[in-house]
Amino acid sequence: MKDVIWLMRRVLRGSLRRKSSWIVYIGLPLVGILISMTLYGNSTGGDLRVGIVNNDGDQVVTQDAIKFIEDLGQIKITLTDEASLREDIAASKLDSGLIFGQGFAAAIRNGDPIAGKVDIVSAKGAQVTAYIRSMLQNYVGNSAAIGRVTQGDASAFDKVYADYRENSFKLNATTIEDTTNMKDMTYQSIGFLVTFMMFSAVNLTELILREKENRTFNRLLSSPLSARSYVLSNVAVNIIILLLQIVLTVFLMKAVFHIDSGIPYTQLVFVLLLFALASIGLSLMIVAFAKSTKAAGAMQNLIITPTCLLSGCFFPMDIMPDSVKKISHFLPQHWLLDSINKLQHGESFGSLGLNFAILIGFAAAFALIAVYRFNRNNDARLFV
Repeated sequence: MKDVIWLMRRVLRGSLRRKSSWIVYIGLPLVGILISMTLYGNSTGGDLRVGIVNNDGDQVVTQDAIKFIEDLGQIKITLTDEASLREDIAASKLDSGLIFGQGFAAAIRNGDPIAGKVDIVSAKGAQVTAYIRSMLQNYVGNSAAIGRVTQGDASAFDKVYADYRENSFKLNATTIEDTTNMKDMTYQSIGFLVTFMMFSAVNLTELILREKENRTFNRLLSSPLSARSYVLSNVAVNIIILLLQIVLTVFLMKAVFHIDSGIPYTQLVFVLLLFALASIGLSLMIVAFAKSTKAAGAMQNLIITPTCLLSGCFFPMDIMPDSVKKISHFLPQHWLLDSINKLQHGESFGSLGLNFAILIGFAAAFALIAVYRFNRNNDARLFV
């Protein structure tokens, strides 16, 4: 045990002596958080700018529908014509537009909301139109229901519709905080952290190859130190450094940047620590197959970057095609991010036993492959 502790202190001194190591181990996780805040920190502000084109004249039903949109929260409307509407949307002066077609009010009076055509146009897609579309559909559906009940009787429709406009019922509304961006920032910060953890693990394990190239490894093994103690000390240092990265990132997210992950931080650290074991196993496997430090560097770039990309570390998995999602199930990063996503959506910690078992399985599989490769490699048989 004394030998392992001595070797650990030696590896830590050698690793932390270089300034570049501090940048990789400490600076990059901080950069990941800042990038996530840049991507998601400004996505909640401002009113939704909606242009409205009324081709149905001064019909009461149409005017009420426009007023209903105007009274919705965080929406600023602009009355315009169709040509100007499309120009302003193209120029990003408006977020979306509503075009009330001719005969809209008549269709509602007849109880046919489908015939009461309303076109919703936008250059930004469903993220800005979904809210208006759903609210307007409910309002138009209620008004058309009056038309169906009155069966074309204009006086009866006007009477019932007038009562409906009075809004004799009361609605108590409570505003709750939207935590979507915080969860997105957490997900993206963890995604970047995962990438940096994997690179850090390989860089630390690569010390084995570096010391083998400069003959330090052989001199150490000529002493009473064993190869097993040497590798075990490297694994222990890996765990310490990766745990430091995890704790530092979680602390910065909570105490400095005030990012609420929606997950108890002890659970978050535990899940990340399981992935750290898988990262260490992968780093051992890379070093076992590499013949030199240059080969190990090339292998880590070929393995880590593409797998992190496919797993959704750099952007959400929701935007990926189904074929890529299926491939990601064979990667440990996917199971970490899937665990975090499920915890954020309210699933219990105990229900994620399968995810945890898979992460442990990846760590064990990588380590066993590394041990087998070391045993088969004559140049590296002293590692085990």
